[in-house]
Amino acid sequence: MSWITALHEITAGQLVAIDGKTLRRSFDTASSKSAIHMVSAWATANHISLGQVTVDEKSNEITAIPKLLKMLEISGSLVTIDAMGCQTEIAKTIIDSKADYVLAVKKNQPTLYDGISWFFLTQREQNFAGVRVSRYETHEKGHGREETRLYYVCSVPRDLPDRKRWPKLAAIGWTISQTVRDGCPCHEVRYYIMSRKLSAKEFAAAVRGHWSIENSLHWQLDVTFGEDQSRLRRGHADANFSILRRTALSLLKNNKTVKVGVKNKRLTAGWDDCYLQQVLFGQ
Repeated sequence: MSWITALHEITAGQLVAIDGKTLRRSFDTASSKSAIHMVSAWATANHISLGQVTVDEKSNEITAIPKLLKMLEISGSLVTIDAMGCQTEIAKTIIDSKADYVLAVKKNQPTLYDGISWFFLTQREQNFAGVRVSRYETHEKGHGREETRLYYVCSVPRDLPDRKRWPKLAAIGWTISQTVRDGCPCHEVRYYIMSRKLSAKEFAAAVRGHWSIENSLHWQLDVTFGEDQSRLRRGHADANFSILRRTALSLLKNNKTVKVGVKNKRLTAGWDDCYLQQVLFGQ
């Protein structure tokens, strides 16, 4: 952790995405050991894994996330977590760390979810005539699909149910994704709570940026390092090597001397000691 902190300083407003990943083949039937689950914090702009913790076998991400947050220096950053992390204790930990949160809300928080969905659906019918709203819209076309995304941000309503339980709750957000793939339409909505009032464009960047942890970290760990296929499982080997993979991936992503993919960078580092030194020492 000290080494990562020396390498990387979080800047004000930087996005830190937190999510979990299961090492699927780290189980051991003979000793009744389950596959381990790692929760990671990912600096989306700098492509650095800031830290990770292993979820206890008899626990889940809800207890692991506060442990990870307390390990990190995240003051001034914007922390994004999916619906599993939408818990008042996690929100309080983020605020106590002098950071802000953007938390996805689903039906694991039924009162909050119903209140936000009712507010946005009611206001949209009236074209937000009675409230101030920030809007943003994007259109994308490619890979056989067309996608339109709509983003809305409003200040938290005074009569929002469950409002008082959430520390520094300042705004609520709504995203609508309309996708047409091979002529088949798909419609998806998501709701969010925020401790800082963002513009709709900033909110869109936070929501889209959160998935960087899936595409730039988890996917790369499986494709480049074969993490899901690893059978390391004795003692703490699975967790230790998971940390090493994340460290190696951060180093490779931040090396710009060779313009190839991460997998080829890894191969080059194995073949060329000079390039390996560039990766390790940032030269």
